[in-house]
Amino acid sequence: MLIRNVILPDGRKSNVLVTGGRFADLDVPSEACAGYPESEVLEADGLAILPALYNTHTHAAMTLLRGYGDDLPLQRWLQEYIWPYEAKLTASDIRKGSEIAVREMKGSGTVFFNDMYFEIEETIEAVAASGMRAAIGITVMDNHSLAQTESKKEFVRTFKDPTGGRISLVMAPHSVYCVGRQRLMDCAEFARNHGLKIHIHVSETRREVDDCLKATGMTPVRYLDSIGLLGPDVIAAHCVHVDEEEWDILARTGVTVSHCPCSNMKLGSGRFPYELAIRSGVKMSLGTDGASSNNNLDLREEMKFASLLAKCVSYDGQAIFNVGDTTLLPAKEIMKWATVGGASAFGIDAGVIEKGKCADFVLVDLNSDRFTPLHDLVSDWVYAADSSVVKYTVCDGRIL
Repeated sequence: MLIRNVILPDGRKSNVLVTGGRFADLDVPSEACAGYPESEVLEADGLAILPALYNTHTHAAMTLLRGYGDDLPLQRWLQEYIWPYEAKLTASDIRKGSEIAVREMKGSGTVFFNDMYFEIEETIEAVAASGMRAAIGITVMDNHSLAQTESKKEFVRTFKDPTGGRISLVMAPHSVYCVGRQRLMDCAEFARNHGLKIHIHVSETRREVDDCLKATGMTPVRYLDSIGLLGPDVIAAHCVHVDEEEWDILARTGVTVSHCPCSNMKLGSGRFPYELAIRSGVKMSLGTDGASSNNNLDLREEMKFASLLAKCVSYDGQAIFNVGDTTLLPAKEIMKWATVGGASAFGIDAGVIEKGKCADFVLVDLNSDRFTPLHDLVSDWVYAADSSVVKYTVCDGRIL
């Protein structure tokens, strides 16, 4: 595919060649464009090319719970609304919920999501049909029977990606409060023996931290480190209530953190300690969480909320003050979290517009009022745009 007259992230107009699912050339001479068949040319005059987005923490089928039980205290929301509703979901329901999710994500520029839910065969089929990439979580909880556990292990052993490379499996022990010590250790061992990533909620709420302290004498990060679960193959979602020493543990062990600002705010989980995370050098990415606690799957919107929340107040590791730092987490940095940060966590050679990289990208309409007067393309993409500016979402060189 030849993308003609497109604006690159640095502001230059160019012709971009994509072959074999990768960027082959970012500067095809205009005179050479005449030789390409029209069927292989995408005219992109008035469009700009940007890296696609990678959602590293979500529960796709929870689109079916969008707007259900909003604005309630967390425990009541879970116990009286979410869990009873989920208990009634069928495999067919989850397939429909996942299909809604992939359409929504494609429409807002996302080409990959890291999922944690149930009836995973249904989500796998939805992803395969969509053209997206995904890491599908094998959810692990203590209330699963031995038969369920063995069935999940057998699924991993016999799994064959129907897309030839766009779908992978991950082990997904839900959290320290849903999975006991031995099962966490067994899950990590099984994952590593089979080359799978590990996806887990960590320190999302103050109650989770307090309960873990009571049960183990340690906070969740210290506890997970003590049992050998943390490592460069781990994606830790949320990490809201994590102190300075714990951030150093996450950085040292190579964990990738999935920050979910909208869900954290909506559920009243607390302010993410941006200062400590950035200072530690930990690997960062972005997630939306499920549509029941967001209430959408638009990762571009997540970039804006993260950057603004970082700026609105300051945090010194002990107290939050009402004086913000407007230089914290600028647009170009938060875009890295949403792009190369997520891609690299899952071994996807993408996240930047660069020769040789996987051709995962979006083409956005610069004629939109959201890009006027276009002082800075990346700034406008993070702070001003919405999903209406996305004209094409491309994954592995294919228009979705």
